[in-house]
Amino acid sequence: MGTAEFEALQRRHGVAGVVSFDESPLGGPVARLASGGSSAEIALQGAQVLGWTPAGHAPALWLSPVERLGTGKPIRGGIPVCWPWFANHPDDPAKPTHGFVRTRQWSVTSAGMRDGAATLELRTATTLADAALWAHSAEAELEVALGERLTLSLTTRNTGPGAIRLTQALHTYFAVGDIAQVRVDGFDGLGYIDKLAANARKSWSGPILFAGEVDRIYLGHSGAAEIVDAAAARTIRIEKSGSASTVVWNPWIEKCARLGDMGPEGYRRMVCIETANAGDDVVSLAPGAAHTITAVYSVRHGS
Repeated sequence: MGTAEFEALQRRHGVAGVVSFDESPLGGPVARLASGGSSAEIALQGAQVLGWTPAGHAPALWLSPVERLGTGKPIRGGIPVCWPWFANHPDDPAKPTHGFVRTRQWSVTSAGMRDGAATLELRTATTLADAALWAHSAEAELEVALGERLTLSLTTRNTGPGAIRLTQALHTYFAVGDIAQVRVDGFDGLGYIDKLAANARKSWSGPILFAGEVDRIYLGHSGAAEIVDAAAARTIRIEKSGSASTVVWNPWIEKCARLGDMGPEGYRRMVCIETANAGDDVVSLAPGAAHTITAVYSVRHGS
């Protein structure tokens, strides 16, 4: 994207002190939101929130130290949008993991200040070329609202003649002080799919603690979750709607090393709590129907 295109975006959608557009140090175009001392950075590639710094707090999202935009590869960290399927394609694992919009340039449809929050709306839609991956017509719109809290709403509209089945996630990488001192609350009494045990169905009680790799889809989860981070002396709260499943993931030592893009001991500084429609939580959309999944993030001092 050249200077003229940034200037055009700024003229059409920029709001002084609220919304601006420029080149990220990662090498691609980004939108920057500011509101009440909070800030956020959103890549137009993949509609991916790369950073969020709540007022009075350290950055709340983890981002890989080695990633670059514009390489044709997805960025690890921040809040990737997984759409129109989560994880492996249900019928063909050779298709891209987490769908096909993470490396796509999304269009800015609106930006500004609404209800006391800086907002940005981004849109993408399936193309004829996508039919080889997913034989349906749909559009996706992501609204990012930054105020005292950060809110993401991902809406899918079925624009085709037939029904579609959809899985998806806001694959949020939260920054933590030390994963060994993290407790995640909100899942007591739920069943889950353990992806490290051949998708075995298990039940959970108590808080989630981390002493090894964790990769789970918690089922029947529509309430709030909290990351209690003793090392950083803060608590991150995740509220949601349109979602009845939540993914909890940390790769731990060996997988972190295999992934190769997390940096030395990157697993220590992150945990993924993903607002999702995954596992048994599959969305069916009739022609013309729409579904919205929303995640609301907030941070408070103390653990």
